[in-house]
Amino acid sequence: MAKVPDLNIPASASTVDVSILNTTGTIRGLSPTLFFGPKIEGHDYIAAPCYSFLIQHPVSKRTLVFDLGIRKDLGNLPKATLEQFDAIGVTITAPKDVREILDEQGVDTKNIEAVIWSHSHFDHTGDPSRFEPTTALIVGPGTPKAVFPGYPANPNAAFILESDHTGREVKELDFSNSNLKIGKFSAIDYFGDGSFYFLDTPGHCIGHICGLARVTSNPESFILMGGDGVHHDGELRPSHWHPLPDSISPHPFNPETPGPCPGELFHKVLREGKEEPIYIAAEGPTHEDVPLTRQTIKGLQEFDAHDNIFVVPAHDQFLLSVVDFFPKPANNFLEKDWVKKSRWLFLADFAKAVGHKGKVETVGDYTPVPKN
Repeated sequence: MAKVPDLNIPASASTVDVSILNTTGTIRGLSPTLFFGPKIEGHDYIAAPCYSFLIQHPVSKRTLVFDLGIRKDLGNLPKATLEQFDAIGVTITAPKDVREILDEQGVDTKNIEAVIWSHSHFDHTGDPSRFEPTTALIVGPGTPKAVFPGYPANPNAAFILESDHTGREVKELDFSNSNLKIGKFSAIDYFGDGSFYFLDTPGHCIGHICGLARVTSNPESFILMGGDGVHHDGELRPSHWHPLPDSISPHPFNPETPGPCPGELFHKVLREGKEEPIYIAAEGPTHEDVPLTRQTIKGLQEFDAHDNIFVVPAHDQFLLSVVDFFPKPANNFLEKDWVKKSRWLFLADFAKAVGHKGKVETVGDYTPVPKN
């Protein structure tokens, strides 16, 4: 395995407390080829959860929420968005919204400093109007120009509503004045103490950003809030730092089985060998800038190379069986070995392609066939 890259994360003893929220929102029926390729037999659709993050600064008592998932009142989404769902046969559910989930567990939601959009797509923007007018909205560079005003002020608006941003402070991040670079990405130290950074991760959408939270200081560990930096772990792995192993454990088809899975089984789905990711970001309108998207993914691979950085894409269904979700904390992911436990679980998507005849274990109602 190649030596892990130096990301030049500034040293700090300051940390934040992070919990990962499974927002209850789900998207089923999207074709993987909209987001990444090449097409692989049996991986015919995406059934995805939507994650967000509660970030609490223990010293200053300041609280942020990174991403809001899908709004509960789906029928109030812009007309153009609803028509697009119908046209491509996507099934979307959102039994709860993020504020509801936080309130149920006694979080002081009235004093949340800001909600953050990793980007302006509907499965991340949620419903900011559910938060107090004093709660700011933090967005990536270029977002207001690209998507404001929302629907119905702009009847052709996609994804967002005018009520998502009116009546509250909108903070547009400006990375052009930042002298800080973490890995390949320009960064902003939000609290000024090295506990939480915004990363400029463009490509998929105008203004796409990630969050990097330092959750322990000795030893150091970090959670990377990935948004839609990638849509599948197969865009990150294998890599130079994590080549496809000869023996894979836990077993992707049944993580509870005591025996490992032979890596050789997956050679037939490799795109360019054991040290290159299986998937690459797809051409087409799903990504605002395809070359830039691919460049960002290469940068995220450098974070994924580190065992003390937990990379959490917003829709990674294979984390459902590994992570302790809110209200439990995620700061202890290192001692619970979540990175190594989850690293190769995505290979379960290739069961049919590799000729697996047995049962593939699933989590909850994320079944291996679309629901009609």
